Amino acid sequence: MRTLEAIFTRRSVRDFKHDPVSENDLHDLLRAAMQAPSAKNEQPWHFIVIDDPELLHAIPEFHPYSKMLMDAPLAVLVCSDRKLETKRASWLQDCSAATQNILLAAHALGLGAVWLGIFPDSDRVKGMQDLLSIPYDVRPVSLVAVGHPASIPEPEDRYKETRVHRNKW
Repeated sequence: MRTLEAIFTRRSVRDFKHDPVSENDLHDLLRAAMQAPSAKNEQPWHFIVIDDPELLHAIPEFHPYSKMLMDAPLAVLVCSDRKLETKRASWLQDCSAATQNILLAAHALGLGAVWLGIFPDSDRVKGMQDLLSIPYDVRPVSLVAVGHPASIPEPEDRYKETRVHRNKW
């Protein structure tokens, strides 16, 4: 799949088949995440692969928009390690770029995925930290549900000329 095609046709998938994601596909998703740009090349990220159904099914108890995890075979939690951060606030951009790479890679592999916000919601951050025994210095940023799509929403053109400004507002 070409890059622009992936960008223009990727959609958030919330409806999954119960088929497992292969280890090869998972490895490609994580490699893609770690290829993301990173300020000062800090790469402050860590990734927690969650494929235990009990853990996946516990997340909707504190994250109200995560019901698709009841069917998704896995999710990837993108975290930032405060000990690896030297430039204030770049960790959020770095982890967001890694999250987007996971979404695009999943689409290119024929998988479906959806980005679930964790940070800055304190209940979601604490819920993930408690559920997965995450150290205090590691901050959960985003969660990506991944699986084989049961249905895929149609691509949507979101380009709006009125949102483009040139040289000044």
